[in-house]
Amino acid sequence: MSIQKILAISGKPGLFELKVQTRSGFVAESLLDGKKITVGLRSNVSLLSEIAVYTYTEEVKLVEVFKAIATKESDGPAISHKETENNLKSYFREILPEFDEDRVYASDIKKIINWYNILQPKGFVTLEALNTDIKEATASE
Repeated sequence: MSIQKILAISGKPGLFELKVQTRSGFVAESLLDGKKITVGLRSNVSLLSEIAVYTYTEEVKLVEVFKAIATKESDGPAISHKETENNLKSYFREILPEFDEDRVYASDIKKIINWYNILQPKGFVTLEALNTDIKEATASE
């Protein structure tokens, strides 16, 4: 399983898997409840594989952050995204010590951890799957 076709759609809770492209947009399936929705071309959509996190020296791809969480948690779930802001920041500091605290907000950390916890039980963020995603991304650059 790969996060290459996993989407975050602005205004919609959770994550979606791209199923079919159409002339006017695409069909995506919710990873939360399995419902399919049609998304128009005007919607604000982000591919998880294209998202990066600011550090003091560079931008780190989200797949690398997920890999760090999967390593720390031995492919298990992360802490709850509903933890306090201080707990979230200290947890994230363990995962990505050099993250830029001026540009990465608590809401960003909350979203990343929530996404990881949505993807984890579905097998998208295992070390094996993430290593495959990283190899594919490196090969296409």
